[in-house]
Amino acid sequence: MADEDNNRHSLSEIISLMRDQSPLHHFEFSDPFWVLIGTIMSHRTKDAITDKAARGLYEKYKDCNGLSEAKYEDVLSIIDRVGFKTVKAKRVIDAAKLLKDKYNCKVPATIEQLTEIKGVGRKTANVVLADGFNVPAIAVDTHVQRISRRIGWSGSDDPDATEQELRRLIPEDLWLGLNPMMVEFGKKVCKPVSPLCSQCNIKQYCNYYKLKIG
Repeated sequence: MADEDNNRHSLSEIISLMRDQSPLHHFEFSDPFWVLIGTIMSHRTKDAITDKAARGLYEKYKDCNGLSEAKYEDVLSIIDRVGFKTVKAKRVIDAAKLLKDKYNCKVPATIEQLTEIKGVGRKTANVVLADGFNVPAIAVDTHVQRISRRIGWSGSDDPDATEQELRRLIPEDLWLGLNPMMVEFGKKVCKPVSPLCSQCNIKQYCNYYKLKIG
């Protein structure tokens, strides 16, 4: 029991120290449908571009019903700067159609149902649960994957495996807000190239730093 308490304390401290260095994450939407649509478009695309594209779709179509009836060419023109736009334009329309036909435009709140939607994997589903429904979930994107590997929280290069490792390691009451916080920490401090290790609050806990200073 003492070991569990000590482990929880160190995890809480690491998360708190990361949060101290992380800017507040900007959420363009809190509505589950638009969180879903934005996250489908976010892969390989900068947040500002994704947010602008999602806002453009919202302003034109308003909701699931509107987007389900959208023309592909119109959606493509709105999300023109999004990576893989030709694929994603079809996917967001198809997602809206599926939600309308199967769920009466109500976004489901389970991993299993969300991942039935084409283009939605566990990462996207977990973002929707956490940011759209306020349900404890851990979404593993490139930032969470990289930081988890560097710290030593995960030994895997596979995001789904890393998610399971983090779920076992981190107490559930610390899951909410973990992804957006780590995203910002990854942008500001634990960068993919030339991480700012000397300025990092958690370097004493980090395997990557220990190996770096060797």
